[in-house]
This record gives sequence, C-alpha cells and structure tokens, in this order.
Amino acid sequence: MMVSEESPLLVTTAYEVIYDRFAPDQKRWIVFLVSFVGLLPMVVLGSFVPSIPQIAEDLDLTHAVVSLIFSISIFASAIGALVWAAYSSFYGRRSIYLWGMPILCVGSCGVALSTSFQSLLFWRFVQTFGCAGPLSLGAGVIGDIYKLGERGTFIGLFFCVTLIGFAAAPFIGGAATQYWSWRSLHYSIGAWGFLDMLLIYFSLPETSHPGTLGIDKLPLRTQRWINITWINPLNSLWLLCSPNLFAVMLASALVLTSGYVLLVPMAYTIGVRYGITNDAIIGACFLPGGLGNMIGALVSGRQSDTVVRRWREKRKGVWYPEDRLRATWIGGLIMAPLSVGASGLITTYVGGLIGLWLNILCLFVNGMGIDWVLEPVSAYNVDVVHSRSAEATAASLASRTLIMSVVTALVIPSIDRIGVAWTDIIAAVLVLIGQVTIFLTIRYGDRMRASMDVGFSTVENY
Repeated sequence: MMVSEESPLLVTTAYEVIYDRFAPDQKRWIVFLVSFVGLLPMVVLGSFVPSIPQIAEDLDLTHAVVSLIFSISIFASAIGALVWAAYSSFYGRRSIYLWGMPILCVGSCGVALSTSFQSLLFWRFVQTFGCAGPLSLGAGVIGDIYKLGERGTFIGLFFCVTLIGFAAAPFIGGAATQYWSWRSLHYSIGAWGFLDMLLIYFSLPETSHPGTLGIDKLPLRTQRWINITWINPLNSLWLLCSPNLFAVMLASALVLTSGYVLLVPMAYTIGVRYGITNDAIIGACFLPGGLGNMIGALVSGRQSDTVVRRWREKRKGVWYPEDRLRATWIGGLIMAPLSVGASGLITTYVGGLIGLWLNILCLFVNGMGIDWVLEPVSAYNVDVVHSRSAEATAASLASRTLIMSVVTALVIPSIDRIGVAWTDIIAAVLVLIGQVTIFLTIRYGDRMRASMDVGFSTVENY
C-alpha cells in the first residue's frame, strides 16, 4: 500500500524499534566517522584544479590536456557512486567502505608516480572511482540509524562537514602545489585514505537493517565462503524512472546550476571586472560560497525535520513523504535565484569595492540557498526509498554530476555570447523552474508514486 495522506500512522510504530540498535553516543560517533570519511572525495576532486599548471609543466602537457583529466575524474566519480551504492545494498555499508579505500590508496600512489599523460589519466580514474562511495554511503548510513523525524538534521550535518572539504580543497591543492609538490599531495591523499580505512575497520559497525541485504538472502552455506556477485550498477538509475525521484533530482540539478554559473568563470567575470589577478585572492572568493553551503546544509536539514513533524501533527499522525520538500522554498524561491541574478547585474553595472563586496555577499547567499534545497531533497530520497537509500542518493548524485559537466562547458561560451547578466538571469530562471517541479511533487506526490512504484517506503518500513 502506498503511503499517502489517507494512510494511518501511529506516533511510534513497531518498525521504529530497529533504530534503537545503537546507543545515542555510538550514533553520534558513526555520524562523525562517515562525515570525516566524506571529506576525502571533496578534497580529491577540488584539490586537482590548482595543481594543473605544475602537472602540465612536469609532464610537458598543455593545460587543456590536463584539464581533460579533471573531466574524466568527474565521470569516474559518477560511475563509482553508482557502483559502490549498488553493492552496498547487497554486501552492506561497512564492506563497501573497506573495498573502496584500498582502491583510492593505490590510485593516489599511481597518480603521484605518473610520468605520462596515459598513466596519469588511468590512475586518476582509479583514484576518483575508489573514493566515490562515501557521499552516497554516508547518507545511507544515517538513514539506517536515525528515524524519520531525526535523519534530516543528521544528513544536513553530514553534508555540512563534507562541504568543508569542498571549500578548503582549492586552498589545500594550491598550497601543496606551491610549497610542496603535486606528487606529495597525492601521496598524502593516499595516506589519508589508509587512515580512513583503519578507522572504518576498527570502529564502524554494519548499519544496514538485519535481513535487508542481498547476501542475507543467500543460503547460509554460501554466505560462509567468499561470494562474488555481479550487480549491474546502472540498475540504480532505474529509480529515476519514478516521477518523484526524477523531479527532485532535476530540481536539485537546476539549483546547483546557479552555483556553477557563479563559480566556474569567477576569474573570467569577477576577476576581470574588479582587476583581481592574484590567484590566491581569486581562490579566496570561493570561500563565501563554501561557508554558505555549510550553514545552509546545517540549518535546512534541521528545518526539514521540523517541517515533517509539524505536518504529521496537522494530519494527526499521518506521514506524507513530500512534506519534507516544503523546507526547500526559502532556498529555491528566494536565496538561490535572487543571488545569482543579482550577481550578474552587479558584475555588469556596479564597479569598485562596492561591487566586489556585493558579489561576495551574493556568493554566500547563493551557497546557503543551494543547500537549502539539496539537503531536504537528499533526506527525501532516503525517506521515500529507504530500503535503497544509498542507491537513490547515488543515482541523484551521478545524474547531477553529468548535468553539471555539461553546464560547466556552456557557461563561458554563454558569457561570451550574451554577457554575464543574461547568463546569470537564465540560471535564476532555471532555479525557479526547478521549484515548480518540487511544487508539483508536493501537490501530486501520491499520484506520482502510484504511477511508478520503484519500491517506495511504507508506514511499515520508513
């Protein structure tokens, strides 16, 4: 039976007892651990860009060729997220963490030892593939251990911590390249991955609910031996056949567009407009957006839990999954579209320090607005497909990543053709279109779920 406004729900169901398997202190440690591990993928992706000039010089390559490696790493990250999430539903979260980290370590050492474009390309793919799991796995772990009315807060906290890596990665990569070397940076990433592996091995329990893993359904004799099962990672993308999951994925991709439109061409827009030629200062301009992301993730996650509880009370205990999406309005209707549109107009028409500071404010507000949408959407994915929460998260992340790879290729040509102001205004309109899809999902969520059931959560297993 589908969960809808007409489905009765007791305040505490028998199924909720399963969330009491871990003590509160142990839950907090698990959240800390998966958040710490989730920092690494952000650092791996973000620290590469500042080292491109030194890599190009060392290997006698053009900057454009080395930049291609960054694009390949985005692709590897998307594929890796799907693979690790799919296998985590079969073997469990802990096992997949322990499989991925050695691949990251080997890939990092391979990157550091690379002496040609071909070897760098291969090992960079291995490195980013190996570390692609923690973001989707972390959301799945939190969904495993926290109840419906709590998980939004902790998913927001999880993404808040991981976004520290996103904000700090350009500085880490730039400083390591400037004062150390790009090879030493990747040896350090490998050592960090090894530390993560030890922490997971000694202190992360399996959090998947008993009896829900694919391997649990095999005969006991088969489980005792080494069991290697082929799982098609693209099956996770089938979840996006659901109108609900596709709609919220599209909305989150469109709101992310506003951030990429501001950040990708920053040296080309804000840097040129306000005469900033120092790479370190340009890099510092990324910090307001990262800080906004962190605050937005933290606050919006808690707010989405409050919204869920408030609407359940209004419905006398009935759970309607799409209620959580109501928490996106502030970010999707106000913060993100207004900040990106204003930045385009300010960059075009307001010069001097006033224009620069107003742009910095826009970057901060945009960062908050983006995560004011992303975190409720992430928690909604966990809520509505709880049995495959890591896969739903990975499918959304992978699809958004591929969409963003197209966006990054179009931003600068668009600015060249129609200017900064119109490019940013178009991005603002796209954010608003995304909020229209969220509105429709809230309004018609039960009908949309009924049209394509991909294994949605019910009142018995949310």
